[in-house]
Amino acid sequence: MSITSVDGLISGLNTTDIITKLMQVEAQPQTALKTKLANQQNVITAYQSVNSKLAALQTAAEALAGSTYSTLTGSSAWQAMAATSSSDTVAATASAGAPVGQLTFDVTSLARTHVLTVALDDDTSPVVNGDTLQLSVNGAVPPVPIVVNDNNPQGTADAINAANLGIRAAVITTNQGRVLQLSATQTGLEHQFTIDNFLNAPAILSQAKDATITVGDPNAGGYTVSSPTNTLTGVPPGVTLTVSKEQLGVTVSVDSDAAGIADNMQKMVDAANAALTEIRTKTAYDTAAKHGGVLSGNLGVQQLQQRVLSAVSNGLSGYGGFNKVGIQLDSNGALTFNKDTFLAAYKADPDGTKTAVSTGLATSLVDIAKSATDSVSGTITQAIQGSNDRVRALNSEIADWDVRLAARQTALQRQYSGLEVALGKLKDQSTWLAGQVANLSSSSG
Repeated sequence: MSITSVDGLISGLNTTDIITKLMQVEAQPQTALKTKLANQQNVITAYQSVNSKLAALQTAAEALAGSTYSTLTGSSAWQAMAATSSSDTVAATASAGAPVGQLTFDVTSLARTHVLTVALDDDTSPVVNGDTLQLSVNGAVPPVPIVVNDNNPQGTADAINAANLGIRAAVITTNQGRVLQLSATQTGLEHQFTIDNFLNAPAILSQAKDATITVGDPNAGGYTVSSPTNTLTGVPPGVTLTVSKEQLGVTVSVDSDAAGIADNMQKMVDAANAALTEIRTKTAYDTAAKHGGVLSGNLGVQQLQQRVLSAVSNGLSGYGGFNKVGIQLDSNGALTFNKDTFLAAYKADPDGTKTAVSTGLATSLVDIAKSATDSVSGTITQAIQGSNDRVRALNSEIADWDVRLAARQTALQRQYSGLEVALGKLKDQSTWLAGQVANLSSSSG
């Protein structure tokens, strides 16, 4: 709070310093309110930090809690599938829910781009018979006309490119002379094309092809599948193949993605530990320093920690401890995860392992996290709202004190200004009286 200088010319008092100190005393109630405000804002920040960690735990647990909770309804982590290929030139990926199985096939062709060349006489001679070319893509009828205004090699290439019809043209110098090369911008039979009305007939440099795989003998119950690109989908169902070489006898296998599920288990454990660490940090009390965390003594938050630990230690009724799926507590109260233990359990009993995790631990952790973070009924959400209400009330009180203190400061400034005026008048009177006394003395002499 600024203090207008009214330092006494008559009294010699440092009134600025006096008023500043008096105002410090007057402002003590407001200072206390500001301290409460800062503390309350720290509490909100702490709540938000814990809330964020618990929300992350909820997300991680939902992926393993099955369709009842999963944000990926119908395609939770348990439905993740992995596809493997016997060939390093055939990449395979499986979508969630792809059926378990195996397929052997031949890669009989790769997708190719359709390319034509037209021999050129020189750089200036006409290329087109007239001023219009007729482009037909994949046998389209009627053909699309391309108007060539500048009938020479480069002018013809420019006209074809400007038409933007999926054909790129370029004038190329070769050992056999100059040629106009015309290339489809995409691979596959559906993008093969013809262009008529050149003075020199075009030659096919590269015939368009689809990528094709052959399963068994098409003449004896087998079949072929083609794609205009080197990526084929749906063979096997839910699998995407990307081929890069023609070859025989490629086998693609699809199975449950146990390693991927284990990765999600690790994410859930990591998220739980992050939440536990955050709660411990915010509620801890340092006995040596005699200083507690921002949420020290907050039973509601401490109970969340205990609920997470109990969810792990209690196991699942009818199944037993979660150490069977690789999750247990260490001596420091943190969760640990053994991937090998989980993979062995899942291989031996996929359904039992899934049930133990999805309807047991994962569901419990989702419920615990959601009870705290729900945007309406969450305990931490409501605590944050309550703290925000207190912050608004404190800000209002602090603002009221600003008005009071401003008025008090003005009153003090007037009081000390009045003192200077009064002292000035007394000084003038003293000077006058001294003069009168001096005159009387002079007359008497």
